[in-house]
Amino acid sequence: MNDARGNNTDDLKTFQLLSEVANEKPVSQRELASRLGIALGLVNSYLKNFVAKGYIRIKNYPHNRYAYLLTPNGMAEKTRLAYQHVHYFTNLYTVTRQDYLYLFRHLAGLGISSVAFCGVDEVAEIAWLSLQEAGMKLTAVMDDDCAGRAFMGQEVVSLSQGLLKANSQVIITSLKRSEQLRQKLLELGVNEDSIHHPCFSPSTGTDPIMEG
Repeated sequence: MNDARGNNTDDLKTFQLLSEVANEKPVSQRELASRLGIALGLVNSYLKNFVAKGYIRIKNYPHNRYAYLLTPNGMAEKTRLAYQHVHYFTNLYTVTRQDYLYLFRHLAGLGISSVAFCGVDEVAEIAWLSLQEAGMKLTAVMDDDCAGRAFMGQEVVSLSQGLLKANSQVIITSLKRSEQLRQKLLELGVNEDSIHHPCFSPSTGTDPIMEG
């Protein structure tokens, strides 16, 4: 299962990077790293791999800027990955929606009627839909990176603020940062039994293993 997730992540980064360079405008590797949210060294590694596979050609510009030109092979790979990820994300939505609904119904069966979300990304939006279906209340939305923004009618607050505001169970609602957020909650003194996250896998249709 972890290998499948790793392959999906690698393919996604490949697709995103090929999409970024497809416009053939001069850009630095640092700019690409910032846009994709990955390490500069990783961008360099991907680009070297693209050149080796014949996906791109490189045109030099001043000040460490380059234009990366997609070859026919690169365009074909970008198209293949686009179709692949349409299927992957459709499946991810379905499984994630089911897994969060399963988690919320499990908590409701324990007499819990409200929860707080920790982590704001596309997974949080799916979790919110499942929360509405389960008839539970959302007491706080926490994310240090998104504090001050709005999420489904609520202001996103920092983790420390959210924990003061919400005396409830905490649901990790980010796929990419789940372990990072869990560790941060533990450092802030949240009881491990109060932190929940469904262990879903887009490649399976089985019931999730519940964490927390």
